[in-house]
Parts: sequence; C-alpha cells; structure tokens
Amino acid sequence: MLVPDTMFYMRERVDNGNGNPFEWSYKTSKDLFAGKNVIVFGLPGAFTPTCSNEQLPGYEGLYNEFMEAGIDEVWCTSVNDSFSMFQWAKNLGIENVKMLPDGNGDFAESLGVLVDKSNLGFGKRSWRYSMLVQDMRISKMFEEKGFGDLCPTDPFEVSDAQTMLIEVSKNAEL
Repeated sequence: MLVPDTMFYMRERVDNGNGNPFEWSYKTSKDLFAGKNVIVFGLPGAFTPTCSNEQLPGYEGLYNEFMEAGIDEVWCTSVNDSFSMFQWAKNLGIENVKMLPDGNGDFAESLGVLVDKSNLGFGKRSWRYSMLVQDMRISKMFEEKGFGDLCPTDPFEVSDAQTMLIEVSKNAEL
C-alpha cells in the first residue's frame, strides 16, 4: 500500500528579518517520503496525556537507534495545526522527531485512520498507529486495537517506539 497523496500545511523557519521567523510551506507526501525510509506515527492529539508522556517522548528517546538501523526521518502526525504541533514539540523538548501537522485530518482520513472522538470532546482525530514507510510504500503498520468511532478507551500497546525499533532492527539494511 502506498502512502496517500496528501498536502501538508506546515510552518518552516526562515531568516526573513521581519520579526516572524516562520513562513507557510506546503509539502506533499511525495516531498516528505519519496526515496526515504521513514517512520510515521499518528496520535490523537497534541498535549494529551499518553501522546505527551509516552508515545512522542518514546520515539524521541530511541531516535539515534532508528538512525543506526537505517531510518532517514521520524515523523509525528496528529490532527492539529502547525502552531499547536510546534508548541507541543517545544514544550516537550523534542529536537529530532519532526512534527507533521494534519490540521484538516486529510492524511488521517486518506490513510483510513480518522475517527470520531467526540465522546471525549476531541471531534475528528487520528487513531493511534505507527508505520514504516519505504519510498512511499507502507511496509509495516501497527494499529492499536479497538479501532472505531466513539471508542471509550485510548489503547497504546503496539504503536510504541520499542515495538517499531524491533521491527526496524529485523531488517537493518533498509
């Protein structure tokens, strides 16, 4: 399965001298994933407990091991805008994992992981997952159990960084 063709609305740091060091940048899935071995993990929301305390810091903590195993980049995506994703990474001291805002939920929807979490006051959000993408092809995907709208729980068992590192290490010659 190929990664869906999606447009991402991002903010990138530039030296423009106008007091706002960021400008809008529009990147496609191909811009981000073509010709690379990447890990993408999707989370329900910025600043939420499991996402902030476990999943994002877990990938940040194993970042060097992923690089040693042949991964080019690690991306964290959530149905949040680029401003929220930036502040969330800044708040957690994330320096290596790249933030991939999916403010409209287009990527999550195209991937088939957009769910209704309105029972928790979240609205439409990404289901929790992680995937290994090799030159636009999803070679492995870990999706949490219980997938569906209005799920009363927030499972986190297979999309963690350690599970992905084991998968990536099986084939260190990505």
